[in-house]
Amino acid sequence: MDATEALCRHAAGLSVERISAAAVAATKVFLLDTLGVALAGWRHPFTPALIECAQGWGQGGACRLIGGDARGWPAPTAAMINAWLIHNQEFDCVHEPAVVHPMAVILAALLAEVDRRGGARGAEMLLALVIAVDIAASLGSACRTRLRFFRPAQCGALGALAAVLRLRGADAGQIRSGFGLLLGQLSGTMQAHREGVAALPMQIAYNARNVLVAADLVSAGLAAPQHAIEGEFGYYALFEGAHELAREVSDLGQRFRIAEVSHKPFPSGRATHGGLDGLLSLQAQHGFGAAEVAAVRLQAPPLVRQLVDRPVRPAMRANEAKLCFPFVAAVALQRGGVDVADFDAAALVDAETLALAARVAVLADADPDVNARAPVQVGVQLHDGRVYAQAVPQILGAPARPLSQAAHLAKFRRNLAGHPGAVQADTLIEAVEALPALADVRILLDLLSDKSSSLDPAEPRR
Repeated sequence: MDATEALCRHAAGLSVERISAAAVAATKVFLLDTLGVALAGWRHPFTPALIECAQGWGQGGACRLIGGDARGWPAPTAAMINAWLIHNQEFDCVHEPAVVHPMAVILAALLAEVDRRGGARGAEMLLALVIAVDIAASLGSACRTRLRFFRPAQCGALGALAAVLRLRGADAGQIRSGFGLLLGQLSGTMQAHREGVAALPMQIAYNARNVLVAADLVSAGLAAPQHAIEGEFGYYALFEGAHELAREVSDLGQRFRIAEVSHKPFPSGRATHGGLDGLLSLQAQHGFGAAEVAAVRLQAPPLVRQLVDRPVRPAMRANEAKLCFPFVAAVALQRGGVDVADFDAAALVDAETLALAARVAVLADADPDVNARAPVQVGVQLHDGRVYAQAVPQILGAPARPLSQAAHLAKFRRNLAGHPGAVQADTLIEAVEALPALADVRILLDLLSDKSSSLDPAEPRR
């Protein structure tokens, strides 16, 4: 049995009863977190244009957008737009060893599938999410080469495909065929990341759309390649290179990857978070202000420098600024943190922020792990000569340093505050907490709309 077969059997055979309590708890946390960041995604200036484009591609369907109040979208289109909403603020959770944003493609595809099929029990959604993250994170964690293609979208899509087909009752063979039909549709490179353009979150969106297309083709019976992951021209050969997938799948069903996912406390690239964590800790300890800072130095693994060491320039694009450690470091020092509004147009041209950002440098250490974002070292020198340093072995939001429940809910409510609709926040929080017992998971979309829910989370549907 090859490693791909182990993935497919896991996806087809896992039961809710086998999922650990820690994995159930983590699934609830990151489901709520992801719904919240999707609402923040409506702030992105390209969102209205994307929706207008999508209307021109065709409407008519049973699917809704997260935070929208109308049906009428085909499932692939709804998945695409919802994935854009989830990822466009760089605020969604991440599996750090895999370098994968697992919930963006996965939740977008699953919500579209559930809306189209007329509902699903909460336990089914819980199982699907756990399976999808297991697949996505195992594939990403197996990689032994530096990022060239956009792994968060591609691994997320492969995980989502397995979960969508599991919802349809597929067996391991059908899931394997699904991988084969999705392989030819996987897309995304690191060039959009390098240039800091909004095409980056669109790569998440393309892959979410293609999950539904591939799943439909499997259901229609299209013949598919059977070695899409490990074959001569499969995923690893074409996109990644060296891998150790057999090692990563050896404990499937005992180790649940959703419990390894990290929260993002700041709406910026996760590779900026270790430095932000250290800076804010130093500022809290020593009480210095932004105007006192002469220089900041971040020493971090090579991946961090690859992802977020970029020059500061006037009128940076928001997506570019979110991936620029010097800029987000300056914002954090000035405001005591970083939030979504700090990347609005006016904030991006603030002269004091840009001047402070010019005094921030990123240096690579000798860490051999091509996927590592920690540990990092942060140094601050003040104009009066004082020098402070802070080591950050584990970044805030990681499983070893999780956000508190209060901080998790505070992030969720901040994201809701920027959405124009009347979201039923308290009832939504309660519904997510009751996920395994929900009679119909579509209530989550109802509670995110402007209209009162027609479903009662406490009562089974008849």
